[in-house]
Amino acid sequence: MAAGSLTRARCAAGVTLLELLITLAILGILTAIAVPSYRSYVVRANRTDAKAALMSAAEALERCYTRNNSYVDAPPNAPCATASSLPYTVATGDYQISADPGPPAPHSGINAQGFALIATPLGPQAQDLTCGSFTLDDTNQRGVTGRGAAADCWAR
Repeated sequence: MAAGSLTRARCAAGVTLLELLITLAILGILTAIAVPSYRSYVVRANRTDAKAALMSAAEALERCYTRNNSYVDAPPNAPCATASSLPYTVATGDYQISADPGPPAPHSGINAQGFALIATPLGPQAQDLTCGSFTLDDTNQRGVTGRGAAADCWAR
């Protein structure tokens, strides 16, 4: 009876400190793997907002060009409605869409002959070193300022 009661007492005692530490170590390892993977997924998903906003702004500018044969409205060279609303922040707050003054003319900013747009990452998205900012111009030239290839960043 003494041996049986010790076994029952041992089973009812609960979890040992060693078992608890092993469980916490396993949870720590799983968390160390899962959190960076999740963050990477969120960054890639947010890039879609930048690309969609750039394409939408470029489409609006192309409609303006179709109407006026210029990327700016006629009198007195007022920018099209899309151009005058720049810069703006996408709904998620992760990118700001603006005219890109960087490329050589006529593909700098927005003028009668061409336009260049840039989506600049904001907040946590600014730590996206692979793609960085997305660029798009009137010739549909797509680029990125990060260290990744433009084709890869625009494709995913």
